[in-house]
Amino acid sequence: MARAAASNLETSAPKTKLSGRARREAIEGYLFIAPWLVGFVAFTGGPFVASFFMSFTDWNILSTPSWVGFDNYIDIFSEDPIFWTSVRVTALYTLFALPLKLVAGLGLSLLLNMKLRGIGIYRTIFYLPAVISGVAVSMMWMWIFSKDYGLLNAALGPLGIDPVGWLQDPRYTLGALIFMSLWTVGASTIIFLAGLQNIPNELYEAATIDGAGAVTKFRRVTLPMLSPTIFFLLVIGVIDSFQTFTQAYVITGGGPMRATYFYMLHLYNEAFGQLHMGYGAALAWILASVILVFTALIFKSSPLWVYYEGQREAR
Repeated sequence: MARAAASNLETSAPKTKLSGRARREAIEGYLFIAPWLVGFVAFTGGPFVASFFMSFTDWNILSTPSWVGFDNYIDIFSEDPIFWTSVRVTALYTLFALPLKLVAGLGLSLLLNMKLRGIGIYRTIFYLPAVISGVAVSMMWMWIFSKDYGLLNAALGPLGIDPVGWLQDPRYTLGALIFMSLWTVGASTIIFLAGLQNIPNELYEAATIDGAGAVTKFRRVTLPMLSPTIFFLLVIGVIDSFQTFTQAYVITGGGPMRATYFYMLHLYNEAFGQLHMGYGAALAWILASVILVFTALIFKSSPLWVYYEGQREAR
């Protein structure tokens, strides 16, 4: 009886079909996203797939690509010492610049979160540098770091410090670019500020009742509640740091003595300087794979230190 009743319900249930209005709305939706889809296939998806196959070829743009298999990848790891130099420079830059920007952004956001008159003006001032063109910023820092007439050496002169060749001495050049990375700290500051303003005041009030001081509140309330923001900025920062290019290209050209020869600069010189497009594509895919691995590791570790409100209760 139950089976018969179920079969009768199935046969009697009307088959849903799209009405004329729903069909028109679906067509309109596809038409609206069509420009983006065409742009994605033509300028992102297509080149993405093409570069993968290109990485297995020897191609200089002027001739027909010739298939070389894994030779490009083998040459990169076994016969290209500049590759390892660029990896070391990029790793050092990421290791120091990324934590510095996160700490500076968090510190500034704590200051800009204060309820003071005109605080909106200060927030705007700290964020504005992040929207200036990278080339213009690089030219400005070339003047700041200049040995002969730079602003930094002029400020250090009264302290009895002789002029330093920040961009000429390989001992200081990478450090100078790391310090320069703080110029764009306003972007992370604004994101941290948004995270701070989303922390419920009740948590601080409860901590105060329990006798917690400012340091304890920061460690037990602020940092855990900001962990999703830190997680987001960490992922974005890793991707951005591994692709550092403009500063080195405009200011140092990778010198002196390849002290600032970043990975992206090596990729650019091989692909567009020497027209080794297949080799450059292989370098690009190695970089993409490394970024993917580090991003996956950050995501994998996130359950250990990223706290989402209500998550512990669910567990």
